[in-house]
Amino acid sequence: MKTPLYTALVNHAEGHHYSFHVPGHHNGDVFFDEAKTFFETILKVDLTELTGLDDLHEPSGVIKEAQDLVSQLYGAEESFFLVNGSTVGNLAMILAVCQPGDTILVQRNCHKSVFHAIELSGAHPVFLTPAIDETMAVPTHILYETVEDAISQYPHAKGIVLTYPNYYGHAVDLKPIIEEAHQHDIPVLVDEAHGAHFVLGHPFPQLSLKAGADVVVQSAHKTLPAMTMGSYLHLNSSRINRDRLAYYLSVLQSSSPSYPIMASLDIARAYAEDLLKTNRTADIEKELINLREVFSQINGAEIVEPADDRIQQDPLKLCIRSAYGHSGFELKSIFEANGIHPELADERQVLLILPLEGKNKPAPELISTIGKRIKDTVVQHDHPAGIGIPSEKVTALPYRKNKLSAFKKESVPFAEAAGRISAEPVIPYPPGIPLIMAGERITKETISRLTRLIDLNVHIQGSNQLKQKQLTVYIEEEKS
Repeated sequence: MKTPLYTALVNHAEGHHYSFHVPGHHNGDVFFDEAKTFFETILKVDLTELTGLDDLHEPSGVIKEAQDLVSQLYGAEESFFLVNGSTVGNLAMILAVCQPGDTILVQRNCHKSVFHAIELSGAHPVFLTPAIDETMAVPTHILYETVEDAISQYPHAKGIVLTYPNYYGHAVDLKPIIEEAHQHDIPVLVDEAHGAHFVLGHPFPQLSLKAGADVVVQSAHKTLPAMTMGSYLHLNSSRINRDRLAYYLSVLQSSSPSYPIMASLDIARAYAEDLLKTNRTADIEKELINLREVFSQINGAEIVEPADDRIQQDPLKLCIRSAYGHSGFELKSIFEANGIHPELADERQVLLILPLEGKNKPAPELISTIGKRIKDTVVQHDHPAGIGIPSEKVTALPYRKNKLSAFKKESVPFAEAAGRISAEPVIPYPPGIPLIMAGERITKETISRLTRLIDLNVHIQGSNQLKQKQLTVYIEEEKS
């Protein structure tokens, strides 16, 4: 299996060259002794744009060859390595299609990086409210009717941004939505951060590229064996200005990209390609079923899946809920106390991301211990009635950014915040989906949920005053 970039790095490392270039560890020659044991191997390939190692921002050698192999595997017109995570891909693809004042349609449960991109572009977002799965009690996908309605109201939108799958691995057929958007010459931009492994085909959902998406961003590091921050961006359409997209990638990504991260992207592609060529996906499916069975043996816990039959559940994602009514956060603490670290928790369940070919499985004794801990742990909180998202399917911010800039701000207690315009984003993390966006009108339901999350000691990205149950809001009067 070809790994052009990784192979070039290994060949250089084995050539016993003298380093008189950056980085400052000089192939591991200069390093803190106490840490060298863990780092020394990777330091040998932590290189820079040396002769024969190409340049990410103007690739013509081994990096270009590695990227071309990615595009061939995924069926894209062109693929790009991202060393700043899917965040930089989301920023670049939105900046590539939006100018200040443009309208862009965006799924409301997108990652915060999507909203940051819209803010940087100066575009005006129109939010598409996702469906809520009754069993999971989480936002899932956008209905076709919602997109149809949004396009009828905003036919000149410059793009539509979708999240596929959602964080919980819920995927639906995107083809009808993409075809509807394309009939109006609206490009579809997909944050497929959790779907890089969909290239393997059954039993996994379909790639959004195959459904016709114009630009797709994937976090290879989330589900393939790539290093953290290693991601792909796939360009698949002439509706997107390729040079503008490449320009923003060069502006937003580091001018000193990590070669170990890029090499891991090369390796992750080779790994996925090898799985396909050796027909190991059927074995992976069996192993995932077996691993689910292991967790299903926990007394006092149950595996939960979406109720909506339109949703295909990614088998790498496993949600577990307490049968006794514990919150997901309480359940997460029990798992962590026994050496199992879930990806995230919400108010009802924990989410595990299963490995494609992982060898480590919890022992029966550990599964039994976790079951006993669940039974013996007192339930602290009841489940909430709702999750605090708007009932309207197509919504816009009440003011444009230039109007908001004329408003003063003040801090108010949560009890006085409902009905006001938030001057700050409030983002539970993970998953990094804003509960409240700056410029959004705050609802009673949102305040109720935010209060619960704070009482549950959930990690929330926002101002320090949130812990005092205060929010910064706009005073809706123009400055004199």
